[in-house]
Amino acid sequence: MVRRTIEDCMAKEEKITLEAEVTEALPDARFRVRLENDQEILAYVSGKMRKFFIRILPGDRVTVEMSPYDMTKGRITYRH
Repeated sequence: MVRRTIEDCMAKEEKITLEAEVTEALPDARFRVRLENDQEILAYVSGKMRKFFIRILPGDRVTVEMSPYDMTKGRITYRH
């Protein structure tokens, strides 16, 4: 039997959290968002936000989580 420590189960890289503004609503709960550095990425709504029917409209300020491996996609985790 192999024993795992907490360090073994943790993600290799931490998520990058940024503030953004929704610029366009796309089908399938996806959005085009503009980050603080004027870069546009494609973002989807997190599961908890879908579960509680939190509406996101163009112009809203949101918090986006991104993986350091793919800087073109992200997940919307909070609506301000």
